[in-house]
Amino acid sequence: MTPGHLKKKANSPSLEVPLAPVNLAAAETPSTASFPIVGIGASAGGLAAFEAFFSGMPSDAEPGMAFVLVQHLAPDHKSILSDLIQRYTRMQVFEVADGMVVQPNCAYIIPPNRDMACLHGALQLLEPSEPRGHRLPIDFLFRSLALDQKERAIGIVLSGTGSDGTAGVRAIKDEGGMVMTQSPDSAEYDGMPRSALDTGLVDYVLPPAEMPAQLIGYATHAFGQRARAVAVAGPKSELALKKIVVLLRAQTGHDFSQYKPSTIQRRIERRMAVHQIKALDSYVRYLQETPSEVEALFRDLLIGVTNFFRDPEAFAVLEKQVIPTLFADHPAGAVIRVWSAGCSTGEEAYSIAILLQEHMEALKQSYTIQVFATDIDSRAIATARSGLYPASIAADLSPQRLARFFTAVPDGSAYRINKGIRDLLVFSEQDVIKDPPFSRLDLISCRNLLIYMGAELQKRLIPLFHYVLRPGGTLFLGTSEGVGEFADLFAVLDRHAKLYQRKEHFSSTRRMTLGRFLPPRMAIDAAPTGGGKPGSRARLPLRELTEQALLQQLAPASALVNGQGDILYLHGRTGMYLEPAAGESGVNNILRMAREGLRQDLSMALHKAANSSQRVHCPGLQVKTNSHFARVDLTVCPLSADPEVMPESPLYLVMLQDSVATDQAQPAVPAASGRAAAPDEGPEAKAASHTLARIAVLEQELRAKDEYLQTTQEELETSNEELKSSNEEMQSVNEELQSTNEELETSKEELQSVNEELATVNAELQAKVIDLSRTNNDMNNLLAGTGIGTVFVDHQLRILRFTPAASGIINLIQSDIGRPVAHIVSNLAGYEGLVADTRAVLNTLIHKEVDVQTREGKWYTMRIQPYRTLDNVIEGAVISFLDITETVQTREALRAANDLCRLAVIVRDAHDAITVQDLEGRILVWNPGAVRMYGWAEGEALRMNVRDLIPPELREETLLTLRQLAQAEVLEPYRGQRLTKYGAVVNVSMISTVLMDAAGEVYAIATTERASEVVRDRRKTGR
Repeated sequence: MTPGHLKKKANSPSLEVPLAPVNLAAAETPSTASFPIVGIGASAGGLAAFEAFFSGMPSDAEPGMAFVLVQHLAPDHKSILSDLIQRYTRMQVFEVADGMVVQPNCAYIIPPNRDMACLHGALQLLEPSEPRGHRLPIDFLFRSLALDQKERAIGIVLSGTGSDGTAGVRAIKDEGGMVMTQSPDSAEYDGMPRSALDTGLVDYVLPPAEMPAQLIGYATHAFGQRARAVAVAGPKSELALKKIVVLLRAQTGHDFSQYKPSTIQRRIERRMAVHQIKALDSYVRYLQETPSEVEALFRDLLIGVTNFFRDPEAFAVLEKQVIPTLFADHPAGAVIRVWSAGCSTGEEAYSIAILLQEHMEALKQSYTIQVFATDIDSRAIATARSGLYPASIAADLSPQRLARFFTAVPDGSAYRINKGIRDLLVFSEQDVIKDPPFSRLDLISCRNLLIYMGAELQKRLIPLFHYVLRPGGTLFLGTSEGVGEFADLFAVLDRHAKLYQRKEHFSSTRRMTLGRFLPPRMAIDAAPTGGGKPGSRARLPLRELTEQALLQQLAPASALVNGQGDILYLHGRTGMYLEPAAGESGVNNILRMAREGLRQDLSMALHKAANSSQRVHCPGLQVKTNSHFARVDLTVCPLSADPEVMPESPLYLVMLQDSVATDQAQPAVPAASGRAAAPDEGPEAKAASHTLARIAVLEQELRAKDEYLQTTQEELETSNEELKSSNEEMQSVNEELQSTNEELETSKEELQSVNEELATVNAELQAKVIDLSRTNNDMNNLLAGTGIGTVFVDHQLRILRFTPAASGIINLIQSDIGRPVAHIVSNLAGYEGLVADTRAVLNTLIHKEVDVQTREGKWYTMRIQPYRTLDNVIEGAVISFLDITETVQTREALRAANDLCRLAVIVRDAHDAITVQDLEGRILVWNPGAVRMYGWAEGEALRMNVRDLIPPELREETLLTLRQLAQAEVLEPYRGQRLTKYGAVVNVSMISTVLMDAAGEVYAIATTERASEVVRDRRKTGR
């Protein structure tokens, strides 16, 4: 699986490139996270479930695990799930970036239009390969999480429609992980939770708000106390495990005593973690008190993760190499029998049936296909019989096979296998350990079953598979399985695909073992190969009955042996001639079992028969039987039969029959053979006759010895020739291996040299990456610290990068990198020449400065200058903005101050009295002319009101006149009277002007006054 990567923009700044190797290195670290990773999947109604789940998290403690959230998202819609989840949790929430390493106490959200997988604790993003509507991102994540994190993988299925997540649940459970699902009654849409529950593999069914507490409890028990895990090595623990096996056998009827202890232990530990039971003895008591837990443990032990065409490479080899031979070995109309042992929910059995159907249609011939699929799990068999599978199987099947062999249910949540394929299979509940097997099989598929069994069970099952296969039949095992020490029973067809072909083997020891293993009745043996009713037992013909009776009555004691003398079959009473040899009981060899007087002649006769392929007869052999010698006729006959029926090695029939010359056992000291002495002969004649008979016997024995020595010498010469040939072959092979080894050594040295060079280059590049990263950091901090807005553009005026300060002047965001600057909306008021001025600078290489103002009123000096590399190559332009707002404001304030200074001089030096009063009449300004005219000093006047200057009898009239005249900006000149400090009344001519603030509101009145005459002077009148 090759991780997909998000596409980067073509003109991304080169300074960002060194970040990629860092992420890649993190992703390639071959380590599993030391904390649980929780995959949470949801679809419709998932947002509320997510909120409830994270709201239930403890607020005063960290969960100690990571959460990876997958939701079905629209590919063209930006997800806001990260912002929403952040409101309900104290953890950090990230939208996943490609290669992001998972950290504990963090939540990770899948981005839109991406599949996500976990590899070595890092999240990898891939572009979906399936069209929209057929994507199963939850299954995709759960499967990768199970393979990557093993027992630390936790899957949670929340609200949603369809069946996404169901296949992932099976994968997590197969690796020893834990699964939760939302209770259907609490889900807005219960399709996904119910589909997960139908697998029977869910550990907890809870509302989302209650899940965190249970989840933390499980993780604390299962992973926080690993040091106190169940120890199987101790005697007490072994006894407890045996008790658990007894409870399982008593309730379910199935014996797990010969399964691998590690498998049993791992499943028991997981169940203890689910119930948070610390001691194994306590779990035994819990099993005794809770029969439902025995059933749950039984289901956990039977977890079978399977899918259609699992291990596609192996099925491809099966399709190309094995399936065609099954049809080639049978004539049209024949029966092809297949057994899928441990079929689980039937996916692999259906896969084999699909391959058989496809090839039969390609041949355009008719065959009878029988696929027997068995499993110990009744619920799995029920699922297989129904032939209804979740929509997630679309990921395992080609679109052509999916359309041809499956029919979608109306709501699109599942597929049903077509009747044409379903009729090829027979599903049955069967324990392969104790129940009768099928027979006369062309193919056995037993994948990923043996890995859970101990060595003794495997030693019993492999010969069983050999026995029930036809000659040349095929055994299909899982990728982690093999035939082990039974290589003499099976030939390897494809070692990688685990395909083996049955060989003929006649080891009597293994036959005896097989006989002890097989039950007395075979369930399928009675079924005829052709037509007829299954189970009917064919009656033997009269000829066969007669021949069998004659063989039992008349046939001599016989033994069927191969060329080495290994006994394949015994007939009759052979105990007079054969006896077991001392030592270990292995393969029974007739030469080792032959009694005294038989062994040499038997060896010689067997050798002659093997060399000449002729019948060899040795009459009158003296064989010692229980302190007596019996005369025996030995015959060795090579067997000839149909090559298709006979095995690869030739066979010989050894017949042992009492000699016709005598019917009684003779004394231990054999009598002299020859002419019998007459009764009237004398003692000398009898002695001579006895001597001649003895000499004849000795001569016969001597000839036999010579023949035996000659035979032995021939065998030795043959063996020497064979050894010499083998030696030459071995020398040739050795020379080839030596040559290959030298080539490999050379290649190794070359690779070592290349590796060293690459290591050097890598170190240099790593140093440059570090320097570049440090420089990049310094540059970023420098640009950010100066507060100067800077934008870098290329020759096409596309934005390469920018500083944070520039985003306030030109509306820039990170995704604008790569876009032309002309497409960006700026905040500059009254300035539209940015593009033209930048092009002019690139054309003339003369920098340009312009003062610009933003719509917020800030002022900047914009400087455009060429971007020069260290090699003095122009690669674009640099647009910088220097904030001069304070400078402009200071300049304006100085100008205003100068204006005010000039006005102040005019007011100060004016001969007329100039005053300013607010709308309430309080005096705000009092110039020297007013001091001369009215006598009050400035300080005194600023504490007075204008009514203090008006004679009492004229105050109301004068103030009313002022209020009326204040409606205009500039009042018309008018006359009035004013009081001086000394009480004199002065006629004055006045001009009043209203003063307005920035908002246009009147806040004061300025008056210019000129005295015309003094009406009366109190100093003169005394009043």
